[in-house]
Amino acid sequence: MSRTYFGTDGIRGTVNIVPMTADIAMRVGIAAGRIFRRGDHRHRVVIGKDTRLSGYMFEPALTAGFVATGMDVILVGPMPTPAVAMLTRSLRADLGVMISASHNPHQDNGIKLFGPDGFKLSDHMEQDIERLMANGLDEGLVAPEKLGRASRLADAEGRYIEFAKATLPAGLTLDGMKVVIDCAHGAAYKVAPTVLWELGAEVIPIGVKPNGFNINDSCGSTAPERMAKSVVEEGADLGIALDGDADRLILADETGRIVDGDQLMALIATSWQERNLLKGGGLVATSMSNLGLERYLAEKGLSLARTDVGDRYVVAHMRRHGFNLGGEQSGHIVMSDYTTTGDGLIAGLQILSNLVSTGRKASEATTCFETVPQCLKSVRFQVPHPLDHEDIRAAIDQGRLRLGNAGRLVIRKSGTEPLVRVMAEGDDPVLVHRVVDDICHSVESAV
Repeated sequence: MSRTYFGTDGIRGTVNIVPMTADIAMRVGIAAGRIFRRGDHRHRVVIGKDTRLSGYMFEPALTAGFVATGMDVILVGPMPTPAVAMLTRSLRADLGVMISASHNPHQDNGIKLFGPDGFKLSDHMEQDIERLMANGLDEGLVAPEKLGRASRLADAEGRYIEFAKATLPAGLTLDGMKVVIDCAHGAAYKVAPTVLWELGAEVIPIGVKPNGFNINDSCGSTAPERMAKSVVEEGADLGIALDGDADRLILADETGRIVDGDQLMALIATSWQERNLLKGGGLVATSMSNLGLERYLAEKGLSLARTDVGDRYVVAHMRRHGFNLGGEQSGHIVMSDYTTTGDGLIAGLQILSNLVSTGRKASEATTCFETVPQCLKSVRFQVPHPLDHEDIRAAIDQGRLRLGNAGRLVIRKSGTEPLVRVMAEGDDPVLVHRVVDDICHSVESAV
């Protein structure tokens, strides 16, 4: 069954345009409430959000849907996505919901769902929710005396702050460290600076003044230049840029050099390997991770398992095959000993703990391997099924032939926009860019 509303990471789109309407949000609440109302206990759902103005519309719409099915709603306000996943488990809730469009601009929003175990729902479960939404919802509503109640959790921030601090090795502090933290005017604007400060760091916070419209606006993990510049100007040891819902991070070392998720995963993997903490004999990443990471891990006797793009596919592989580390080049890093989804702040703490315990500078610690030249471009398509189009297929096959065994080519259709993403990598940067440009041209020209 094809999915109408759910994409690669929940439901996402422009506000007040299907699927991101208040009506659909309420229908999601009703459908998910019906599916997760199991047994005779009092059911509960945790709902968090980021700082978008539209959160004030979707929060009550989802609440109405869940209350109508007899579920009690626990509202936690602006909180990181991983905090919602953690609270879902901690509070023994039946379901968790995060209202966020992650790194997208303010005019977009989204809905992410977590099961009682804190993990994102499977494709099959999302299909079940859509099936209920399409087949009518009236029979799932409860009698008036069985309606749920809504309440706010007063200590949600404190719970997550203590949880995050506890992931640092016992006895270790960040005393003497100077850290720039860019919260993208998003969900972590309160908790992230607080965690760093309480652990002993000198904190320079930026992107901590949300107004409902400035989330991810020239800041955060998708625009880390401001953070990197601040690191140099302030003489900081490290800079951390989170995205709007704080489930990913991008770093800058003390020189202002930007560090992506591949280098961070390499550092964490080898650090854990040295301490006998790494499970699965390597890590899990997506098809987009750099070939240099794969070569580096092989030199260390570690494996790199690749999945489709999307952190939940990474997590599914980790759970199936016993890995405790995985993530994406974009900065989603999942450490299953601590979290069930990507957590930018906790990943940042792992890097900081390594710097403190080894005494190395960030520029040394986060340069694990030389990246293989890589080119990634996104191009809009006009035809209904671009990856099945004869001319586009021919261009892709020709690109693979030109790269040969010394490179990789990854083509995928975006799950949220009418875009085809074309990524090539290989030891010859000129050839890599030509291959990407030729395929992008074929996508643009296809009719």
